[in-house]
Amino acid sequence: MATKPQSGSVLAPERAKTKPPRMFKVILFNDDYTTMDFVVEVLQRFFEINRERALQIMLKVHNEGSAVCGIYSRDVAETKVVQVSKFAKQHGHPLRCGMEEN
Repeated sequence: MATKPQSGSVLAPERAKTKPPRMFKVILFNDDYTTMDFVVEVLQRFFEINRERALQIMLKVHNEGSAVCGIYSRDVAETKVVQVSKFAKQHGHPLRCGMEEN
């Protein structure tokens, strides 16, 4: 029994074009109660920033009202905001931390 060759082509699998994840800025906001030392501690502990850079960012928060602490994917940024907010509350500070799309 002869088989008839089938015409057609083998399709190459389509390659999904992936986009890089959207990035979000994590921001600290100034208040009149949180100490400068506590802000420096937060920057070093949660953002792994060396002391000199943490002092620079803290002064920017103090003088300009807010400063970006880092830029991360959505999940990481959300986690940082929750960690900082929880830590500040545990230590009796009203330090506000937020995020916005980069």
